[in-house]
Amino acid sequence: MKYALVFPGQGSQSIGMLADLNASYPVVTQTFAEASELLGYDLWKLTQAGPEADLNQTDKTQPALLAASVAVWRVWREQGVLLPAMMAGHSFGEYSALVCAGALKFTDTVGLAQDRGRFMQAAVLAGEGAMAALIGLSPQQVTEICDQVAQGQIVAPVNFNAPGQIVIAGHTPAVNRAIEQAKRSGAKKAVLLPVSVPAHSQLMKPAAEKMAERLAQVAVTVPNIPVIHNVDVAVKSEAAAIRSVLTTQLYSPVRWVETIEKMVTEGTHIVFECGPGKVLTGLNKRIAKTVTTLSIGDSHRNLEEAVAMIEKTVVCI
Repeated sequence: MKYALVFPGQGSQSIGMLADLNASYPVVTQTFAEASELLGYDLWKLTQAGPEADLNQTDKTQPALLAASVAVWRVWREQGVLLPAMMAGHSFGEYSALVCAGALKFTDTVGLAQDRGRFMQAAVLAGEGAMAALIGLSPQQVTEICDQVAQGQIVAPVNFNAPGQIVIAGHTPAVNRAIEQAKRSGAKKAVLLPVSVPAHSQLMKPAAEKMAERLAQVAVTVPNIPVIHNVDVAVKSEAAAIRSVLTTQLYSPVRWVETIEKMVTEGTHIVFECGPGKVLTGLNKRIAKTVTTLSIGDSHRNLEEAVAMIEKTVVCI
């Protein structure tokens, strides 16, 4: 029996995240201290005390998520359990996965995370881009709706999060038109998301160009644990290929449903969410009902439960 780790992306951050885990494992604040030294501000204080508006700024959210996920991974490794068979990360979470798999250095990736957030924010002027969640429609329906309402603007499905849960992104007027059309087409829910960056849409191509230059400045090595990438639901074993998919990822859809399905076909029976919150845990339950899912970053009790589960059920691979 195999297990996998998945790493959350933007939207999983919250004030007070990892506080429970930190009370039992000092490596949490040690990890944040490493990041803080590189960033020039107290990242742990920001995550614990806010202000929330600052934490939700893309260039601060992404380093915070990285530090949180790496901290949980370090706590996990302290437990002496077997390594996972594979990893994946949702959107920015792919960077966390690559750090934990040994492909990227944590110290390099803190700066990458900050710059990625800045590049994304600078790619589109405030108010020009938007994202929306559409619930209760098929991928084909959502694609057709976006094509119908585009009117020369950009709007497309960008996150295939779970069956019946798809996120679209693009120019704000086109996204608003898609919301209204989705409601007319029978969507259970169609709402704007509280984000200012139309992530994974074609509007992110300027950010991708800058990110390609930035990625060329850091060392990338072959992961010691396979990482399934968002862009093509495939594992990469060469540095150039990893840099390429991280660049393309910025303006390509997150194929999360296919990612979890691939894990299942590879023999994975347990999927742990390694980071703050339990957004992916909820999605994964909807994608693969036979897979055991649990967030190991939410509490030390969850972590202990996960360790016991691994020791009892997972065989050496």
